[in-house]
Amino acid sequence: MRPFQNTSRLNCSSLLLGSALLFAAANAQPSGGPYGPVDQVYRIPKAPHVYYVAPDGDAQAAGTSLAAPTTIETAIGKAVTGDAVILRGGTYRTGGLVFNQKITFQPYAGERPVLKGTEIAANWEPAGAGVWKTTWTKLFPASPLPWWNRAQNEASTPIHRFNNDMVFIDGEFLKSAGSVAELDAHSYYIDYQNHEVYIGADPANRLVEITAHDGALIRTTLPVNGKVSDRKGPVIRGLTITQYARRCIEIEGKKQFGPDDEPTNEPVGPSDPSTFGKEVTGTTLENDTISYCSRVGGWFRGDHLTIRNSLVSDTSTEGIYVIGSSDVLLERNIVRRNNIEQLAGYYPGAVKIFNQSYRVTIRDNLILDNPNSNGVWYDVGDRDGVFVNNYVEGALVGFFFEISKGVTVAGNVFVRNGRGSWILNSSGARLYNNTYVDNPAAFSRNERVPTGDLFDWHSATGPGIDQRVGHVFVNNLLVADQSYLNPLLMLEQTPAVCPKPYGPQAEKIDGNVYVRPAGSKAPLVAGDEKSAPDCKAGYGTFADFRKAEPKYEAHGRHLDRTVRSVFKGPDIGRYELRQPIPAASVTPADVLKLFGWKGKARTVGAYPFGK
Repeated sequence: MRPFQNTSRLNCSSLLLGSALLFAAANAQPSGGPYGPVDQVYRIPKAPHVYYVAPDGDAQAAGTSLAAPTTIETAIGKAVTGDAVILRGGTYRTGGLVFNQKITFQPYAGERPVLKGTEIAANWEPAGAGVWKTTWTKLFPASPLPWWNRAQNEASTPIHRFNNDMVFIDGEFLKSAGSVAELDAHSYYIDYQNHEVYIGADPANRLVEITAHDGALIRTTLPVNGKVSDRKGPVIRGLTITQYARRCIEIEGKKQFGPDDEPTNEPVGPSDPSTFGKEVTGTTLENDTISYCSRVGGWFRGDHLTIRNSLVSDTSTEGIYVIGSSDVLLERNIVRRNNIEQLAGYYPGAVKIFNQSYRVTIRDNLILDNPNSNGVWYDVGDRDGVFVNNYVEGALVGFFFEISKGVTVAGNVFVRNGRGSWILNSSGARLYNNTYVDNPAAFSRNERVPTGDLFDWHSATGPGIDQRVGHVFVNNLLVADQSYLNPLLMLEQTPAVCPKPYGPQAEKIDGNVYVRPAGSKAPLVAGDEKSAPDCKAGYGTFADFRKAEPKYEAHGRHLDRTVRSVFKGPDIGRYELRQPIPAASVTPADVLKLFGWKGKARTVGAYPFGK
């Protein structure tokens, strides 16, 4: 079932109410929410010190009483571990809020504080026909990281897109232009040498905002505010954080990274997880809204991170970026519209789990509207992930698991992504009871090794070529419309790999149901685990696939049906079954427990039939 979507700027309350009503009658995975921020009336926490702050607070005030709030900068400078900073409603145009203590940040009662990284640009002058300019000194020039292939990608991604400045007119995000001549009413140009910002829309009687801060809340591991780090993560709840250059939130590890550094190099090379992820532990985000951060919504480092019921939207390279962290939980979040600048060659992911992160659970989230970005991407040495009960629609790859070992993918719904799921150069991926609509499940391996690789040590953190095996694909439902012409299952190997006796990638493929309307000429399955001469094969019928690969799909089925005959309401995104399609293979008890089914899996796909 697909939730209501509002592609304009989100009114969180209305979206959540709509989602809840739509899901209320369903007995299904995903759960039906509520997703994203939920309106709360917060109680003042019991804390050693409670500081009240307001946009117009007095920096000299103690801030210990509601009647005399101080500034957020003053409160953060005073707070020690266990303290709380209570924000009154309104807009805080501030940034660089650096701290190293376990501080709770939350609104006062039901008020709505907004941290903004922009300032208002009010002094404009004409600069030619249909062009206006202003002087602006708080600029954030940046360059692409060294691995970006300029020759290959600059035609579609001009170099100025990598600068971290942003301009908004009446809340509309403008795109960067390479010169004054390229301007229109929806773009801006920056002359960095002369510190001038140009726009192509008349600013009279309009709100023009330009980035003035490159980050909001920065939890550093360095000494700051006269204190050493307590190694504990903050609690950040009920805040809106928006319009920051580079990132809204950063949780540091052992290192600090600048705008032209590779922020993922911690650790470097295959490492023992006991040696990283311990500098800041236990960070918690709840009911937060993060949007319009020029690079990422947040870099998160440290074990025992929890992000729940938050909205992360309209980011460039990543929305949520988890690096070198273990025992992480992401649940009931909405993550949407990543890579809004359409950067080519930059490997974007709305959610990126990176660099030897262990036991990261992503449960019951909505990953929506990412046509220029992957949805959720576990990459480089991750271990024992869990991806369960999520709804993913409109991404390049809905769920991507690369150079990693061990993941359980169950009870998810993948709708019209380039690929629903893609397991690449990994081992031990278990996929049970997922629903795929007009997108394939793919398993791939190639000859990638550290020697000569663009990213050097990355592939050394995952399984070797001969170990990229052990995948299980059972009781999944794969459905295609008449217009969908690609395969539903893809088994891929490069010519350098498939002739060698590495064994099949998949340990078990069984009990899956493939649905295509009668008369479709598209292949049902593409690829070959048996070393075809060109390492490619296509099977137009289920019988052809079983004949070529007799070890697979002893209990699988191919149904000649339309999408509407299978699902209750696919035209409005309702993917519960109209009639039961019994499961013919066993879903293990540990997987059933993950997505909340009792007994055994009675139907294929993500949605149980009936109650």
